[in-house]
Amino acid sequence: MEPTVERPGRGPQVVRRPDGWREGRPAPWAGRDGGAPTIADLSRALDRHAPVTVDRFGVPLPERTSAVLVPLYESNGSAIVILTRRSPDLSSHGHEVSFPGGGHDPDDDDHWATALREAHEEIGLDPSLPRIIGELDRWMTVGNRSWIHPYVAELSAPPDLVPDPAEVEVILRVPLSDLLEDGVFTEELWPIDGNVRAVTFFELAGDTVWGATAAMLRQLLCLGLGVEDRQR
Repeated sequence: MEPTVERPGRGPQVVRRPDGWREGRPAPWAGRDGGAPTIADLSRALDRHAPVTVDRFGVPLPERTSAVLVPLYESNGSAIVILTRRSPDLSSHGHEVSFPGGGHDPDDDDHWATALREAHEEIGLDPSLPRIIGELDRWMTVGNRSWIHPYVAELSAPPDLVPDPAEVEVILRVPLSDLLEDGVFTEELWPIDGNVRAVTFFELAGDTVWGATAAMLRQLLCLGLGVEDRQR
């Protein structure tokens, strides 16, 4: 059985902001009328999207690659995205919210295989269920220096999931409409390595989504809504 989130407000993870950070811009979809994108909307948009590698000027190139799965399913007409809150017992990024995923293994056929394997290991997702509908841009993590390959996949029904407690504290099922509510999105501008980087945050009930995971969610929403973004 999946643990549930009961604590309201921001999440338990620690966000260490650099000196000199400041508030950024409003959400790219601010002032837009209409609801959240459907999986069909996202599939059409991703079919037209050619993923690029998001470089960070002045930062050494990553030494490895990894992959994450962005699992989506529909419930009562709403698109739901599956996220995880990492175990606090992990050596790094404890309590942080992320997509299921991890480092590319030489035995993996490709990065899609990496994403499926990691999702099965972390949340018990049957590898035969996800159907790939596209790929988001490849982001670089600075902390562990890795290129992330994010694969967006559709699940035909709400899946039965079991978290691996060694890696996952809780599984989150988040309607995309929640991410678009007023006050959920914020952007901060952080001075890093002589440059100013836009850092995205989504404040959910009991959890803060930020960093690379939030950047991927931001791009997913912008693509599905058909709005222009300037996060880079």
